[in-house]
Amino acid sequence: MKVNVHAVNFAVDKKLVEFVQVRMAKLEKYYDKVISSDIFLKVEKTSDKENKIVELKIIVPGDDFLVKKQCKTFEEAVELSAESIERLLIKRKEKIKTHI
Repeated sequence: MKVNVHAVNFAVDKKLVEFVQVRMAKLEKYYDKVISSDIFLKVEKTSDKENKIVELKIIVPGDDFLVKKQCKTFEEAVELSAESIERLLIKRKEKIKTHI
């Protein structure tokens, strides 16, 4: 699976990129037909502590999944987004199994 990390309006460090790539690689055990994933990391300029936004887009044959989470840290947001995508991929896999 191809993983694209996009940092919007800030420079992302290597540790965060590696964390994201390792976490995205784990998604392949739930659904092996994932083509690519785009992860958009954004910092919202507010006084709120939960100003880190992660948008996770997964492309599978015939469909795209988009999840958006806002948390205190990017790691937490990536983890929550990945868990949501896992549930979506499991549902899709079960749906495809019922049609075969």
